[in-house]
Amino acid sequence: MNEWLGVAIAIVSSSLGGTAAAVTRYLVGSADPLTLALLRWGIGVLCVLPVALLMRARWPGRRDWSSVVGLGFLFYGLFTILYNLAIGYTTAARASLALCTLPLQTMVVGAVLGVEALTLRKTAGVCIAVLGVVAALALDLGAAPAGAWKGELIMASAVVCMALYNVLSRPLIQRSSALGFLAVGMGAGAVALLIVTLVTGRLAVLATFGPGQWIAGVYLGVTGGALAFILWVMALERASPTRVANTMTVNPIAAALLASVVVGEPVTLNLVIGLVAVFAGIWIATSQPAPAEGRSSAGSAASR
Repeated sequence: MNEWLGVAIAIVSSSLGGTAAAVTRYLVGSADPLTLALLRWGIGVLCVLPVALLMRARWPGRRDWSSVVGLGFLFYGLFTILYNLAIGYTTAARASLALCTLPLQTMVVGAVLGVEALTLRKTAGVCIAVLGVVAALALDLGAAPAGAWKGELIMASAVVCMALYNVLSRPLIQRSSALGFLAVGMGAGAVALLIVTLVTGRLAVLATFGPGQWIAGVYLGVTGGALAFILWVMALERASPTRVANTMTVNPIAAALLASVVVGEPVTLNLVIGLVAVFAGIWIATSQPAPAEGRSSAGSAASR
């Protein structure tokens, strides 16, 4: 049940992340990737930190601080800059499709680092979910903007950062708390982004924002930053990294649906067909039959 709850939380988080991709696509013409990253995580940490203090979250121990801060730089800094840069070259749906290599990369990183063993069922579920996303968006690939391949290549490279974050963060979360881990990591990333933004003089870009851009920016920070990643680390606390990462296949569906409204990107019937395959893959990767030994032991105990 704990694994299932973790996966359900991750699905909500991934859906919110998909809407963030559409909002980023809307904002990318008004600000550079670095400034957008600061906007997202600056507002995000301003939301997360008071909640962590109010809930009396358990903070990372002294020996874990360097690791938590390092992961904060990796994900909230480097990953997000690459993510924003990628969306500047392609559509929200196509960028999110490249983001869906996350389950495969997380599975490989977890296996290489000895954190999570590969199983046939888990591998099959991840592959079906990823193929479902490909099927959902394949018919639209011919209408991609010029140079879209650059954005998808950058996004696929950025996903390595998130795969490492997923695999390495779980023990740190378990030794502290989801909110404490998130507040420290996100805060470290936001501070680093603020320093770089001030040094490069890019903070002035925010002064050019109109009401529409600020509404989108606040949504990006509160929903795509704070709420989505509170849920993401809560999911990592409860479920394995690969199963959590597998829910990322919901991301392009949410991205495509909102982007159709915000920036006029088309939505086709194949999205619905792909959505069925996505959830089928998530179910296969998440569900695991009880071991025969465990069932027989339970039966013996019941008979006694």
